[in-house]
Amino acid sequence: MIARLAKSASELEARTANARSAEISAHAVTSQAYKIIAELLGGVIVGIAIGFGVDRVFGTAPWGLIGGVLLGFALSLWMARRTANRLMAQAKAAGIQAEAIPFEEAGEKD
Repeated sequence: MIARLAKSASELEARTANARSAEISAHAVTSQAYKIIAELLGGVIVGIAIGFGVDRVFGTAPWGLIGGVLLGFALSLWMARRTANRLMAQAKAAGIQAEAIPFEEAGEKD
């Protein structure tokens, strides 16, 4: 009876460890997604601020703001791409290989 209880306890412990591991993975993935979103928004906001400052100092409205938005957008794309490349390299080093899944529209037939 004690052996059976010990076996049940070890099985339960293994299941809860797997559930905790999956939950921690999900939180890590979510935090990386939020980081990429913050990089995309942050780059544009910084570009707007710099463009607005250039317009105020040099009186070039609206060209500084337009240039700042474009520069911020390009910077945010570069930062997001860099983060995505780093994440892909980490996944590859960990031996994780994802299979490409084709996109299908709802109701689309083969």
